[in-house]
Amino acid sequence: MDHSALPRILFAGTPEFAAISLKRLIQAGYSPVAVYTQPDRPAGRGRRLRPSPVKQLAEESGIPVQQPTRLSAPEAQSTLAELAPTLMIVAAYGLLLPAPVLTIPTLGCINIHASLLPRWRGAAPIQRALLAGDHASGISLMQMDAGLDTGPVLATARYPITPNMTGGELHDQLALLGAELLVQHLPAILAGALTPQAQDERLACYAHKIDKSEAQIDWHQPAAQLARTINAFNPWPVAWTLLGAQRLRLWRANASDRPATAQPGSVVAESTEGVVVATGSGCLHLLSLQLPGRQCQPVGQFIQGHSLLDRVLGQP
Repeated sequence: MDHSALPRILFAGTPEFAAISLKRLIQAGYSPVAVYTQPDRPAGRGRRLRPSPVKQLAEESGIPVQQPTRLSAPEAQSTLAELAPTLMIVAAYGLLLPAPVLTIPTLGCINIHASLLPRWRGAAPIQRALLAGDHASGISLMQMDAGLDTGPVLATARYPITPNMTGGELHDQLALLGAELLVQHLPAILAGALTPQAQDERLACYAHKIDKSEAQIDWHQPAAQLARTINAFNPWPVAWTLLGAQRLRLWRANASDRPATAQPGSVVAESTEGVVVATGSGCLHLLSLQLPGRQCQPVGQFIQGHSLLDRVLGQP
């Protein structure tokens, strides 16, 4: 391979979702000239600064790392321009790219977005798709413009959402799918051989950022909606309910058509197959539970030490 002829690619991303694409990009021979990622953040009980997964991979691969706090600063834009990029690839970066930055790379900036645009623009497309009961999600390679995920789409790949899929499971599958879609279409993108397709604004919807308050379970909701909430919020922020004065974290669940004959939140049955809770409509089977200071446990293990039968969840 003639390395002198390789395009000058920048990669901007922060979490593991982005690191998967960066790794695949490097494997395919498109090692970026620099990586942009968010500044190190305090993490863990010691609150020590921790580099992002993208930074860790970049440093292991010998790729220079830039960590500006914002790209609107003139010095940050000057540094980026000095890199003379052909293309900037963005995946879950977490910082806004202002209009001047979008025009610095010769071929602009493309985004690896975890939805089938224009559905689920915004910060939490994976969880919002699960919460809404969508039957499919996917990846969109989008030419970025000044709007929020409003740019024309270069390529898409669809991925089916199976019953009771968790947010973590869908995240992992879409991360792999996005990496492969990028590498598959990157030669055509660099050659200018793909025709971007404008998004249909009539179909647009917005994936609002997940607020931790959404994780508290309201047992008056239907079982099907509660199952989607619990599974969508695994592994973050993790759904929860009150068990007396304690927070009981709910990691996995499924809904049944069993009629609810007790007040919402009442535990009406339990076995190694699940803890059955009455809801506003139907019953919910809790499959993985966690008490404070304990590890998450399959329900069969949990009820050996903590019977929930006849308890009412959600009440102090």
